Amino acid sequence: MMALPNTPISYLTHGVYDELNMSSSRRGTGSCQLLSYLERLGQDELSRRQDVAEMTIVNFGITFTIYSQGENIDRAWPFDIIPRCMAESEWRRLEAGLIQRTQALNAFIHDLYNGQKILKDGRFPGEVVLKSKNWRPELCGMMPKYNTWAHICGSDLLRDKDGVMYVLEDNLRVPSGVSYMMENRMLTKRILPELFHNQRILPVDDYPSQLYDMLASLSPRAGDKARVVVLTPGIFNSAYFEHAYLAQQMGVDLVEAKDLVVDEEDTVSMKTIHGLQRVDVIYRRIDDDFLDPEAFRPDSMLGVPGLIRAWRRGRVGLANAPGTGVADDKVVYSYMPEIIRYYLDQDPIIPNVPTWRCHIPKERKHVLANLDKLVVKPANESGGYGMLMGPHATQQERDQFVGLIEANPRNYIGQQTLTPSTVPTLVDGRIEPRHVDLRPFILSGERSWVTAGGLTRVALRRGSFVVNSSQGGGSKDTWVIADNDRGK
Repeated sequence: MMALPNTPISYLTHGVYDELNMSSSRRGTGSCQLLSYLERLGQDELSRRQDVAEMTIVNFGITFTIYSQGENIDRAWPFDIIPRCMAESEWRRLEAGLIQRTQALNAFIHDLYNGQKILKDGRFPGEVVLKSKNWRPELCGMMPKYNTWAHICGSDLLRDKDGVMYVLEDNLRVPSGVSYMMENRMLTKRILPELFHNQRILPVDDYPSQLYDMLASLSPRAGDKARVVVLTPGIFNSAYFEHAYLAQQMGVDLVEAKDLVVDEEDTVSMKTIHGLQRVDVIYRRIDDDFLDPEAFRPDSMLGVPGLIRAWRRGRVGLANAPGTGVADDKVVYSYMPEIIRYYLDQDPIIPNVPTWRCHIPKERKHVLANLDKLVVKPANESGGYGMLMGPHATQQERDQFVGLIEANPRNYIGQQTLTPSTVPTLVDGRIEPRHVDLRPFILSGERSWVTAGGLTRVALRRGSFVVNSSQGGGSKDTWVIADNDRGK
């Protein structure tokens, strides 16, 4: 228990790893200064500043979109003003582990489309690849620049009650959330500026320049200034705010399919008031299926006809590369320790959550016998949809999943139930512990970058583990505090 005198309750935690309590006892992450600062402000002032933050979010139009009963509903971004703190020494280990993981993932994807050595060596089951809905056999033989396919990756991390940080999943297709990470930092600087004067917090506002440099490095035209564009499905997409935000921050054009054309020489151009202008690199925020009606879904109205032809001929760079989704699969995730060892000859720095694969009869039997204890996830869903939280599910829900697993075992994994760590969160004027996860962002091209911290998502309801904004979760700023600031 930790007392916060100027708040109406004590800060109580039971049976979880609370990052405020644990870090304050070690004096290692700046949480001591944070705690003292919160105590000095008091409940009324904290509540006032939270109100200011929420008003700023509305005035700045920081929104996300949810789909409900066939309608798109824009909602103000849910933000908690109390930042999450992490020591640089811990962060550097996580950073190394994330780079290791994306290097192995890129090597794995490249191998699958160029030789499939890991399958021939019997180190990975071929049926897992061939039965993946994201496997694109038409891309075999493609050699993207730097042999890199997943240029932007968002890997979700969660700290269990043992204090160990685990990788929950890897998001490789069109990972989102980085704009909210940056807006969270902007909001915290506005609302709690005093905290930035006393300690050195590693920056995140260099992400747009890092993203641009990585994208520009994919240009097929050496020596010329690359023309980069962000390709969006349009204003009704749930992440449209982020598409527009990143284009604005990088100083590049935001385009839709109707703005691009591929000519007979497989050159991609953008329509402008000055005529056609060549495009060198496309940061696409459209799923593979809809990217090019010539190559994938012929009924797509969101894609650019001929785009894959242009990419295959090396006339344009695409990030992330089509076909990347084959590794954005929770069954592939379960093999990541083996994949890292195979391609890098290293042990994983960040562990996976203990996982059982339902396509393996012995492991499926274990999952079916322990549905009341495990989390069951489908291979390719996102946003927390399609999951079974076994300990909190009804018997009817568990029985339903028995049928789903037996009908399509390739599509499901079972995972040990983790208890996410908690951090202090302002709820109805009171500071209470709430569960969180973390999504750092990794850029891979000519070199690799990792954002210092990432997007912390927080379950705003007491006792809930659900952090997704579409299901009632929120977010907060994530501080990586330089080690030389310890004990200030």
